Amino acid sequence: MNNSFFMFREPENEPLLGYAPGTPEKRSLKAALAKVRSEVPEIPLIIGGREYGSEEKGRVVMPHDHGHVLATHCKASPADVERAVKEAARAKKEWENTPWTERAAVMLKIAELFTTEYRDLLLASTMLGQSKNVFQAQIDAVAEAADFIRFNVAYASSIYAEQPRLDRDSLNRMEYRPLEGFVFAVTPFNFTAIASNLVLAPVLMGNTVLWKPAGTSLLSSYYLMKIYEKAGLPAGVVNFLPGSGEMISRVVTKHPDLAGIHFTGSTDVFSKLWMQCAENLRNYRSFPRLVGETGGKNFLVVHPSADVDAAVTAMVRGAFEYQGQKCSAVSRCYIPKSLREKILSLAGRMIADMKTGSPEDFRNFINAVIDEASFDNCMKYISAARTSTEADILFGGRGDKSAGYFVEPTVIETTDPEFVTMREEIFGPVLTLYTYEDDRFGEILELCDRSSPYGLTGAVFAADRKALALAARKLKYAAGNFYVNDKPTGAVVGKQPFGGSRASGTNDKAGSRLNLLRWTSPLTVKENLRPPRWYAYPFMDEE
Repeated sequence: MNNSFFMFREPENEPLLGYAPGTPEKRSLKAALAKVRSEVPEIPLIIGGREYGSEEKGRVVMPHDHGHVLATHCKASPADVERAVKEAARAKKEWENTPWTERAAVMLKIAELFTTEYRDLLLASTMLGQSKNVFQAQIDAVAEAADFIRFNVAYASSIYAEQPRLDRDSLNRMEYRPLEGFVFAVTPFNFTAIASNLVLAPVLMGNTVLWKPAGTSLLSSYYLMKIYEKAGLPAGVVNFLPGSGEMISRVVTKHPDLAGIHFTGSTDVFSKLWMQCAENLRNYRSFPRLVGETGGKNFLVVHPSADVDAAVTAMVRGAFEYQGQKCSAVSRCYIPKSLREKILSLAGRMIADMKTGSPEDFRNFINAVIDEASFDNCMKYISAARTSTEADILFGGRGDKSAGYFVEPTVIETTDPEFVTMREEIFGPVLTLYTYEDDRFGEILELCDRSSPYGLTGAVFAADRKALALAARKLKYAAGNFYVNDKPTGAVVGKQPFGGSRASGTNDKAGSRLNLLRWTSPLTVKENLRPPRWYAYPFMDEE
């Protein structure tokens, strides 16, 4: 079927279900939760389509009930990584020559399985393994995971259709080759959808992938891998390598066939990967593409003209949904003195109304942070605020890790706009407020821009259009996703391509054609229809 060019139309975003009491979707999900909770699978390595065990193993536990083991998992050895590189090279010979519409068909089948047959399994494994309530899990593991795939297929259509001009005497065309080598995908725990997209975006464009999933989201990652296989993804196109990120990265970055890294995680880890690539640069067949979305210290600036109810709702949702474990979560907030009391009063009522506990109880808004290290990190920052003369804890401030890793939604107020919790990423349910004099709005914008090394997301609330225009100008480089009268979280595929710069990453905009272009190596082909037959040019003739 090479005698046509098929344009995949841009899809609609996957709709969300209500999961209200008594609904069929809620009954079905409850059954899936019980099933996933009752099983303890062993998660293998998957290399070249074969499953491998290992001597060294680890456990997957529920963050909200860390005594409960959901699964055990194998850990890759250096020899396993080398085997995966060979299998990726073997699979690539056929996969890159598979017509792109056939590759797209496999992707669309995966999306269909996400939203139908395996919907409950993805939701249950994400809810239990990553302690995510049903609303957040549905947005993530089903809707966004499917949206990434379906929109990427449409974006690929537009990329492949983009061709150079033709002349009368020449045929010009552009071929979009995959990268020469393999792609290394390093995925985070917090979004099942991001894990899937980091793997499948390069795959759609004809690449093969070594996948290092986060150790704290292995159950949902494993089920993603099994769904890929179910959809017909050929063996070796994706190779699944749980284990030590440090060891796997060290082996991978030394390999001459490393063609690219697709990463979401901490700024420190991405920086180390970049430096490892730099150390091995002369060994590579080509310069690796490094695509990373890293940390954030995302801001919300409230102008005196703002709608208080809307601003506080955005502040609270943006800071505390999924326990603040989003790269885009609100972490610092600047509020005008004239609105302080109203803001604190409303925020206090909202926080007091929040219920905390297991995601299996659908009434809970707050669940657990991902692991003990995250819990301890959050409490470290809370303790710093508690003992400081420059900060007060207004709400929350307590934590309990005896049965699950629970941190109260915490609001700190500081008199120092460069206090540690205003500058450093915490990645937990900890929000810091700074109150400014109403007439210092312009200065606050400048302070907001310079006081953090990150540039991921931010929001401004104002009714005054001049204030909004000033904010857009002053904060031009402070965020890659900038929100006006909305929380700086919840980017939707096809509507708000996501990514930031500065210490927040390479800003290659996941959920857009810009990201897909990073996984291609364009080839320009000119065919001369009327080639010259003698070397001389007209200018050489005598007068």
